[in-house]
Amino acid sequence: MDIAKEIYHLSYSHRDEVSPGRDLQGPGRRNAQVFMCRRPQDCLSLLEIALVLNTMGCIHSLSCKPKVFRESIAVLDIKASIDSTPTSIDESSSVVLRYRTPHFRASAQVLVPPISGKDSWRVGWIQACNHMEFYNHYGDLGMSSWELPDLLNGKIPAISDSDGVNYPWYGNTTETCTVTGPTKRDTKFTVSMNDNFYPSVTWAVPVSDSNVPMLTGIQRDQSFTTWLVAINMVSGDLVILHTIKWRMKLEIEIKPTLLLGQRAKLQEPFAQEQPQVLDKNEPIPPSALVKPNANDAQVLMWRPKNKPAVVVIPPKRR
Repeated sequence: MDIAKEIYHLSYSHRDEVSPGRDLQGPGRRNAQVFMCRRPQDCLSLLEIALVLNTMGCIHSLSCKPKVFRESIAVLDIKASIDSTPTSIDESSSVVLRYRTPHFRASAQVLVPPISGKDSWRVGWIQACNHMEFYNHYGDLGMSSWELPDLLNGKIPAISDSDGVNYPWYGNTTETCTVTGPTKRDTKFTVSMNDNFYPSVTWAVPVSDSNVPMLTGIQRDQSFTTWLVAINMVSGDLVILHTIKWRMKLEIEIKPTLLLGQRAKLQEPFAQEQPQVLDKNEPIPPSALVKPNANDAQVLMWRPKNKPAVVVIPPKRR
């Protein structure tokens, strides 16, 4: 039944005089005008119908503009955490010390509404490093340092932490999901990611020919921003759905003169600060969306005391 016509005929057939009622307004639809009538029961019927239809979202006598698609992508649930287990240390090698930090984990359940035509949306995680301090101390000799020059010099506010293949995404397995139209129903899915550090640090000074263990300490402090994002693969339209901030901090004290397996000891913090899912999204810096990523841009420096710094490992990509 065409409800709009019924309202019109009912109001028209029972009114002797016409007085304008209030405009019924709502997002994305025209104003509709309902005329008051002389018979109270008819007036009540009209008001009841109008109110019900307004609650439903639109007056069916008028064409309703669809809600903007990007605003209809819903995040049903989002979680972010860092494992409670402390950093583990591996001294099994006589050449390098290895350590493994707890994992940062993020997951989100997303609902994408029906897609008309051949539009395509990809939803997933984009991550950037905002700050990095990574120092390996060798007593009075100096220290080695992994550095991100453009980030360190303030040329960029963040650098991409993509896998180096699927820019700008952190990865392309569980980290993203693509929905391609046409689809007739809502599409619900989960995207997840995890990140941790598992480096190797030489016991000996990295620019020395000697194999004598001289490593006395490791300090690391890195901060990241992780965004849950939807990108229209046709138009390039980008929607930030959520923003997460997290940090990984560690310190290891080392006594190189002790036997292998007894040298390193983890210092505070033993447990990491938990990530924050922000109430207000932060924009993504352009440098977080393009090459190079952090792994390709980082440089290993040797910084001896009272001598000029030396590049040990240059960046893979500038």
